Amino acid sequence: ESRVAGIVGDFLHDLPALGPGGGRLLLFLAGTLGNLHPDDVPAFFRAAAAVLAPGDGFLVGVDLVKDPARLHAAYNDSAGVTADFNLNILRVLNDRLGADLDPAAFEHVAFYDAERQWIEMRLRARRAVRASVPGAGVEIALAAGEEIRTELSCKYTRDSLSSRLPGTGLLLDRWTTD
Repeated sequence: ESRVAGIVGDFLHDLPALGPGGGRLLLFLAGTLGNLHPDDVPAFFRAAAAVLAPGDGFLVGVDLVKDPARLHAAYNDSAGVTADFNLNILRVLNDRLGADLDPAAFEHVAFYDAERQWIEMRLRARRAVRASVPGAGVEIALAAGEEIRTELSCKYTRDSLSSRLPGTGLLLDRWTTD
């Protein structure tokens, strides 16, 4: 009998809430691992290994390294979907932390760093910006052209993912791509 149980938590800290294992599949979908800095991936893998029991599986999806032009087009789409997603961070800060950030004062910037194999998303100040984020106790002062990095989206190859496994308690059993 298959059973699915949801847990509300932070995947970086709350994996022990999964409880005892055996015959389970821990599923971690593509984009999320890519949002971790590559140096933080081994610690996450160790935490995942710690909650897995004999007979459990761990399926990890990753976004693959691909043609930089294709990546650029995806993160700088002509419809502006990714730009809206990125600028929404400001709206969330305003709504949840009482910030007074003007989304119109920023523009979306996304570029592929081939050496690090990641997309960096940023918000660039169109003009000088002064803002307060009371819920975080932060004051922001940016000159025109200064940027805030909002996201990393790391891309992987089999080798770059495998290189993060030693010492984690996990082994790559299978690699499947489309």
